[in-house]
Amino acid sequence: MDQASLKTLGQRIRERRKSLGWTQETLADTAKIDRSYIGSVERGERNLTFTVLCQICAALSCDVAALTAGLPELPR
Repeated sequence: MDQASLKTLGQRIRERRKSLGWTQETLADTAKIDRSYIGSVERGERNLTFTVLCQICAALSCDVAALTAGLPELPR
């Protein structure tokens, strides 16, 4: 996955988390992932595995498709 797509995915995760009124720590605890890892995902610094993405989506009560629609962006 390219860097721009990782940043977009991270922004979508952050937006969903904030819409729930959650801190990174709350998301991390719910997803059973380290808080610093969540931060790096939200900043687009991590190329997370599908398993971790599923853990995050389960914690956020959304499906993977909701966060990954249109990713990666296709060339025009």
